[in-house]
Amino acid sequence: MRAVTITDGNLQWTEHPDPEPEAGELLVAVRAAGLNAGDLLQLAGHYPAPAGSPADIPGLELAGEVLAVGTGVQRYAVGDRVMAVVGGGAQAERAVVHESCALPVPDTLDWAGAGGFPEAFTTAHDAVFTQAGLAVGETLCVHGAAGGVGVAAVQLGVATGAHVVATVRNPDLRDRVAELGATVVAPERFAAHGPFDVVLELIGGPNLRDDVRALSIGGRITVIGVGAGPKAEISLLDLMAVRGRIHGSTLRARPLEQKAAAADAVRRHVLPLVTRGRIHVPVAATFPMSAAAEAYERFRSGGKFGKIVLVAGN
Repeated sequence: MRAVTITDGNLQWTEHPDPEPEAGELLVAVRAAGLNAGDLLQLAGHYPAPAGSPADIPGLELAGEVLAVGTGVQRYAVGDRVMAVVGGGAQAERAVVHESCALPVPDTLDWAGAGGFPEAFTTAHDAVFTQAGLAVGETLCVHGAAGGVGVAAVQLGVATGAHVVATVRNPDLRDRVAELGATVVAPERFAAHGPFDVVLELIGGPNLRDDVRALSIGGRITVIGVGAGPKAEISLLDLMAVRGRIHGSTLRARPLEQKAAAADAVRRHVLPLVTRGRIHVPVAATFPMSAAAEAYERFRSGGKFGKIVLVAGN
């Protein structure tokens, strides 16, 4: 098979041995693979793949057709359309996925949408609901809402009956996020729309002091992105006054059992929304996998609404 390969800090489209499914695993012919910030970090040498995932083939999410199954597989068969979050190796013609982490691709998603779904929506659902416990009628603030995870979080918050405030730095993208059902504001004005029961922090340290000050009583902050910097200075008195909580998380390094639980939550709570057309995956651009370097540059340039997706074919 051929795969996007990190070689001396650059991306190459090179040959690799075909992977083989072990017990409980699926061999998938990859049709699409979403691009994520973690891929850029891995290319820069700052986010190595966990044990058991290819060290030099990036990619955290994929969608494709099952080519073969390992022993003991019960949920899927050859020919099934699946999508999944993986520890790495998604940006290739073939990849292996544990069946417990695979999701069926609804008929309402094309391959590009399916390739951009798993990481964004699993991350958003886990952060906003499993960790922060957003409930009907509460107020959610999503920072960096025009990106893949931000778009997912906005849609999930709106679908669950929360009031969603979204910060978007690029004025050209604000109307598109507003169409998802959020109140969209410039980042420097978000606090005036609080207090917030849950804040999803995708930007990082510079926001955190104002996040704390904008919390409601019992408010929760979940930090899953630090693109603007990982360090913050806050007043613990402000946090204590509202009995607030700050929680940080990543998805990639979790053990299989926890990843399977996150996938199961998406299967039960999010896929029905996709099937009913209440959730969609905006795709900003697609690139052939062989042109991954161009896709990475497009991602790095910013100003996108939704996902950048690599698709099968030269």
